[in-house]
Amino acid sequence: MRQSAKRRMHNRITKKVIKTLMKRTLEEAASNDLDKAAASFKQAAAKIDKAGARRVLHPNTAARRKSRLAREYNAALAKAQQAKQAQPTES
Repeated sequence: MRQSAKRRMHNRITKKVIKTLMKRTLEEAASNDLDKAAASFKQAAAKIDKAGARRVLHPNTAARRKSRLAREYNAALAKAQQAKQAQPTES
């Protein structure tokens, strides 16, 4: 197998894993699974950083994706906390 084909396959797998982790993070944050969401966010951020450092993604692209993920993650957390506070407590 040509080296370029091996690298392309490895890069495609890495990009797919990053996209999956990003989706999982946002889904878990939206479903109020905050512990899992925090772990997924940390894992996704690490994968994005590593991909940027290894030039799988351009470093600026990696920074932009990480920034967008953090912004969407924080918004989902805030929305989940608002929903939690809006529910009446039963005694």
